[in-house]
Amino acid sequence: MPEDIVQYAVDECIATLTLNHPRRRNALSSPMMTALRVCLEAARDDASVRVAIIKANGPVFSAGHDLGELHGRCDSDYAGVFDQCTQLMESIRLLPKPVIAQVDGLATAAGCQLVATCDLAVASNTSQFATPGVKIGLFCTTPGVAVARAMTPKKAMEMLLTGAPLTAGQAERAGLVNAVVPAGELDAAVRALAGKIAEASAQTLAIGKEAFYRQIELDRPAAYAYAGEVMVRNLLAEDAIEGISAFIEKRKPTWRH
Repeated sequence: MPEDIVQYAVDECIATLTLNHPRRRNALSSPMMTALRVCLEAARDDASVRVAIIKANGPVFSAGHDLGELHGRCDSDYAGVFDQCTQLMESIRLLPKPVIAQVDGLATAAGCQLVATCDLAVASNTSQFATPGVKIGLFCTTPGVAVARAMTPKKAMEMLLTGAPLTAGQAERAGLVNAVVPAGELDAAVRALAGKIAEASAQTLAIGKEAFYRQIELDRPAAYAYAGEVMVRNLLAEDAIEGISAFIEKRKPTWRH
C-alpha cells in the first residue's frame, strides 16, 4: 500500500479503508485517489472480504479535491484530475462488494461525491455535507453526478446552487445517508450494518449490486426485462441453490462463496 495516506485493514470479512491525511483535510489529491483505488483493488481481490467501509481520521471526512491541483495549470492537467476522480468513483460502483461510507465530520465537494457514490452511508449527528464550489466560481458539476443520483433532485440542486451545508439529519431525509447516529455510536453502528450484510453470500451480493446499478438507469420495461434475466441467472448460481435448499430443509445455509 502507498505509505499511510490511506490505511487498510481487514477484520472478520470487513475491509476498512481510512483516509489518513487530516492535516490536508483528507483532500482527494491525486496521491489520495491513487491510494484509495489500490486499497479498493485489494478488497476486490481478497476472497475473505465481503464488505468495505470508507472512513477518515480527523474532523473532516474529506474536503474534496486538492485546490492546489486545480490552480495555475493547463486544461490537460485539470482533465487528468477529473478523469482520475471518475475512475475512483466508478471503481466503488463496480466493486462486486458493498461499500459503506462512515462519515464523522465535514464532507464537501468531491468528498460529498465520495459519500454519495458509496452504496450505503452512515453519519454521526455532527456531520455536515456540502457542494460549495459555486462560492469560488467552480460549480460542483462532477460531484453533482453522484449527488443527484443519491438525493431528491430539488434538494441536490439546492445544494449545488447555494453551496450551503446540510446537517446530517437533512442529509438523511434527502436520501444522501441511510442513518444518523451519535458520534460515539458510529463505529458500532457501521460495524453492525457491515456484519449484517456480510452474512449473505458474496456471490449473491455481487450479482445484486451489479444488477441494481444497471437496472436503475433503464426505463421500467427494460429494467424488468433485464432484472428477470438476472433472477434466472441468480437461481442457477451455486449459492442460490444452496440457500433455497437450506430454507426448504429448515437449516442454515453454507455458502460456497
